[in-house]
Amino acid sequence: MDETLLQDLLAAALSAGADAAEAVGAERRSLSITVRLGELEEVEREESRDLGLRVFVGRRQASVSGSDVSAEARAKLVERAVAMAKLAPEDPYAGLADPDLIAREPLPDLDLYDSSEPSPESLEERARIAEDAARATPKVTNSDGAAASWSTSRWRMITSGGFSGEHRASGFSLGASAIAGDENGMETGYEGRSVRWRADLPEPAAIGAEAGRRAASRLGARKIASTTAPVIFENRIAAALISPLVGAIAGPAVARGTSFLKDRLGGRVFGEHVTITDDPHRRRGLGSAPFDDEGVANQPRAIVDEGVLTTWLLNSASARQLGLTSTGHASRGLAGPPGVGPSNLTLQPGDRDQAGLMADAGEGLLVTSMFGPSLNGNTGDWSVGCSGFWFESGEIAYPVTEITVAGNLIDIYARLIPGADLEIRGATNAPSILVDALAIAGR
Repeated sequence: MDETLLQDLLAAALSAGADAAEAVGAERRSLSITVRLGELEEVEREESRDLGLRVFVGRRQASVSGSDVSAEARAKLVERAVAMAKLAPEDPYAGLADPDLIAREPLPDLDLYDSSEPSPESLEERARIAEDAARATPKVTNSDGAAASWSTSRWRMITSGGFSGEHRASGFSLGASAIAGDENGMETGYEGRSVRWRADLPEPAAIGAEAGRRAASRLGARKIASTTAPVIFENRIAAALISPLVGAIAGPAVARGTSFLKDRLGGRVFGEHVTITDDPHRRRGLGSAPFDDEGVANQPRAIVDEGVLTTWLLNSASARQLGLTSTGHASRGLAGPPGVGPSNLTLQPGDRDQAGLMADAGEGLLVTSMFGPSLNGNTGDWSVGCSGFWFESGEIAYPVTEITVAGNLIDIYARLIPGADLEIRGATNAPSILVDALAIAGR
C-alpha cells in the first residue's frame, strides 16, 4: 500500500476534526488448489486491497475499514470515522501508543517473504502427489482430499504520532486427509504444514504418507472406562494445553479481573523446569513481525521463566489501565481497536522424548487429537474431547476414542512435564507434555 495514500488519509482525518489517527493498508493475494480422488475439485484465488482508519476525538475513538481506495471512498471513510468517534463513549485509556515505545528504523529483517509464486499447475501437482501417497498407504480406503496453497501479504501502518512501518510475508501450505477402513469401521487421519518459504515445506509424499499412517493407526479404536491416569499430549497438539495461558495473561482480561491467573504475576505457576518464550523476531516464523499492531517495538521475552510468570501481554490501552507499559503485544485487524496476542509462543523442551515420557508414566493415555475444549476463564477449570492411544508398560497398546480429559489448569500447569520432541509447526509450539494424573471420562 502506497505510504502517500495513507498519509493523505491521516491528514484528511485530522482536518475533519480528529485529534489523532492511525491508518492501515493491507494487500493480499492467494491461490489454493484442492484435489480429491485424483481429480481437481476446487480452485480459489483471492486478490484484495483494503484500508483501515482509527481516529480519536479526545478520549473517544472509532474505527472503519473499506476496500475501495478511490479518493471519493476515502473521503467518506474519514467522514464516517470522525462522526462515529464524536458519538462514541469516552474511554480514559484510549489513544495512540506512547511515542517513546514506537519501533524505529532499522527494523529487523525477519526473512518472512519468499518472492517465488507457484503456478496453479505446480500446486495441483503437489496436492496430487500428497493424496496419492496417502491413498497408497495400507488400509487406507478413501480420501478427504489434499490441498496446496500460496499467499502473499503486505501490511503498512502509519500514525499521527510519528510511526511508519511496513512488513511483507508469504505463506505456503500443503495438507492431506486420508480415510482408513476395515470390517469394524472407518477412521480419518490428517497431516499438513504451513511455512513462510516454499523450500521449508516437507515433501508432498511425506505429508500424504503421514496422513495415511495416522488414519490406519486409528483402526480398531476402543472406548475405555472412566479413570484417573497419566496423560501425554502429543507434540502436534500439545500447544492447545498452553493456549489458555494466553487469554489468562492478556492485559484486558487481567484488568477486568476475569483471569484465573490475575493474582499470579511474579509467582510460580509452572514447575521450575518450565520456560515459555515469545519471540516476534523468529526468522521465517509464522507469528513474526518487526513491530506490533500499534507500531510498538517488540522483542523476544520469557513469558514464563523457570516456572515464574514474568509478564502480562499488554497493548497500550490495557497497559494504561493497569498502570504499566505496553509489552508490544497489540494485535488487530483493519477495523476495531487493538486486542492482545502473542507472536511465536514456545514451550521450551525438556530432557525426555515421547517414548521416554511413556516409559516414565508406565500406563496411561497418549492424546493425539483434541476437539471441543471448554474453559472457565475465571477458575481455570478445563475439559476437552480426545482420542489417541492407551499405553501399557511404556508401549502403545491400542487406539481409544470418545473420551474426555478434564482438570484445573492451575493444577495442571504446576505439574506438567515438557518432553524433548519440540517441532516448530506453527505460531504456538510445544513438545509432548506429560501430566502425571488427569481425570479421564470414558464409557
